[in-house]
Amino acid sequence: MSNELTVRTEAVDDIPILVASAERMGVAELFDQHFVVDSKWQGLSLGKMLEGWLSHILSESDHRLNQVEGWAGQRLGTLGACLEVEVRALDFSDDRLARGLELLSDDEDWRAFEAALNQRCIRVYKLKPERVRIDTTTGSGYWRVTEDGLFQLGHSKDHRPDLPQVKVVLATLDPLGMPVATQVVGGNLADDPLYIPAIDEVRQGIGRRGLLYIGDCKMMSLETRAHLEAGGDDYLGPFSLVQVSQETLDGYLKGGWTEKHSLKSVKRRGADGRLQTVAEGFELSGKVAAVVDDQEISWPERRFVIHSLAHAKAAEAALESRLQKAQGALEALTMRKQGKEPFTDAETLRQAAEKLFEHYDVQGLLKVRISEHEQQRQVRKYGDHPAETRSIQQLTLSVQRDESAIQKIVHRLGWRVYGTNCPKSQLSLQQAVLAYREEYLVEHCFGRLKGKPLTLTPMYLEDDRHATGLTRLLTIGLRLLTLLEHIARSHLAERGEKLPGLYAGNPKRATDHPTTEAMLRAFKNIYLNFVTVDGQTYQHLTPLSKLQRNLLRRLDLPASIYTRLELVSANPP
Repeated sequence: MSNELTVRTEAVDDIPILVASAERMGVAELFDQHFVVDSKWQGLSLGKMLEGWLSHILSESDHRLNQVEGWAGQRLGTLGACLEVEVRALDFSDDRLARGLELLSDDEDWRAFEAALNQRCIRVYKLKPERVRIDTTTGSGYWRVTEDGLFQLGHSKDHRPDLPQVKVVLATLDPLGMPVATQVVGGNLADDPLYIPAIDEVRQGIGRRGLLYIGDCKMMSLETRAHLEAGGDDYLGPFSLVQVSQETLDGYLKGGWTEKHSLKSVKRRGADGRLQTVAEGFELSGKVAAVVDDQEISWPERRFVIHSLAHAKAAEAALESRLQKAQGALEALTMRKQGKEPFTDAETLRQAAEKLFEHYDVQGLLKVRISEHEQQRQVRKYGDHPAETRSIQQLTLSVQRDESAIQKIVHRLGWRVYGTNCPKSQLSLQQAVLAYREEYLVEHCFGRLKGKPLTLTPMYLEDDRHATGLTRLLTIGLRLLTLLEHIARSHLAERGEKLPGLYAGNPKRATDHPTTEAMLRAFKNIYLNFVTVDGQTYQHLTPLSKLQRNLLRRLDLPASIYTRLELVSANPP
C-alpha cells in the first residue's frame, strides 16, 4: 500500500530579516496608529500589509503593485510566520496596495508618522543625531504632464530633460545616511525654496536643535542660512559664484598667496592607511545680517577658502585638453582640403576663430595672428585658354599660447569658499572640509532609492497620490537598509573584526564595511518545504550556514526568525 505524498516549497530567502527589522523599527504599529482605514477594510491591517509589501520590494527589487499578490501566494506560510498573522494572497491585491499608497500620500498624517518613526529609530538604535545632510534628486518617466500635476518638465538630474519628472528631497543623518525627512514635489520646482521646509520637518521629527546641516550651494542662500541661525542650528556648505563672486574670491586668494604661512593642510587617511594631504586653505571671519520674521538678526560667519588638490589637478588637465583641441581646430581653419571653401578675408577668419574660443571656453588664453600674402600660381594651358601666372591672396593663421594668462587661470583652479556659523571649538577647518567631502553619503542614498533594491525609477504609477505614497514607502525601505548596515558595521568596529564570506569567488576576502545588499544576498536559496503524507504535514527549512548564523548575530537578530518557520502550521496552498 503506497502513501500519498505531496511537497510544496516556498522561497524564504531574506524575508524573515526584512520583516523582523521592520518590526524592530515599529513600522506596522506606527502605520496603524497614524493612518486610519475605512470600515470596509478587511484582512491584514494596513501596517502588516505595507510591511509585507516592503519585504517584497527589498527582496525582489520590484515595486510594481501587480506583482505582489502572486509573490505572496507562493509564500503564505513564510509570510504568516514572519508577520505572526494569517495571510491570504488577496491581502496583497493591487487595489489594496493602491489604497495604502493613497493613505501615505496625506501630508499631515505622513509628517506625524515620520516624526514618530524617527523618534522610535533614534531610541531603539541609540542614535545620536549631530549632522544632517539635505539634497534633492529627480526621477524621470514616461508620464503625462498636467497643469497642476506632480509630473512636470524641469532641470533633470538624470540628464533626460525631455521626460517629465518628480523631485524628491531627502534629509539624512550622518554617518548612517538614514532619511529623517522626505518631500515629494513637482519636478519643475527649484531646489532653493525646498530646504527650509525640509529643515522644519527634521526639527519636528528629531525634536532637537543644535544640529549641523550640510548641503550644497543651494542650501547656502541667505534666507536658509538665516533660518538655521534663528532656529539655533548650524550650517556648512559651499558658496556659488553668485553668492561669492570671482572678484571676491580673487581678493581672498591674494591674501592667501602673500601669506603662505596662513595656509593649513587638510589630511585624511587613504586606502593604504597613510595620511595624505587632500586640500589646503585658510579661514576668514565676518558678520552676516538678514531679516527673519520681520526682525533683523546678525551673526558671525566663518569662511573657509579651500584648495582641493584633486579637483585642481583634474581641472588643470581638462583645461590643457581644451587648449590643445582649440589649438588644433584653429590651425585647421586655413588648411587646404578638398571640398572646403578657403577663407577669403581676414575678418571672416577672425570671427570663425572667436567661435572656437567660445566653444572650447579658452577666451583670452590663446592668441591668433592672421597673415595675408600673395601667392603666384602657374596655370597650364587648357583648350583655348593660354598658360598664365595667377596671383592668389592666401590667409594663414598662427596660434600662440598666452602662458601668463593660462597660469593665472591655473592658480584659480580648485579653490572654493565654504561658509559656516558653527564655532571653531566645534568645527575646525580640517573637520569642515572632511565633513563636506562626505557628501557622497546622501548620493549613495539616492543611488539606492533610484536603483536596486528600491527601484524608484522607472516608476510605473501615473496617479500623483500613488507616486507620492510609493516614494514615501521606499524611503522607509531606505531607512531599513541603512540601519541594518549601521548595526553590522558597529559590531565589527567594536570588536575590531572583519567579516569574510560575502564576496562570490573569494570566500576568504573580509570586510569591516559590509553593505546590507551583500548581507541579504547571503540568505538567498533558503527554502521552506511542506511535505504532506496521508494528511499529515511536516515542515523542513534549509539549514542555516555558518555565514548566515554569523550574519544574524552581527545584525542583532536571533536565528529563531528562521528556525521557527518549521514550527508553524502550514497555510493551505
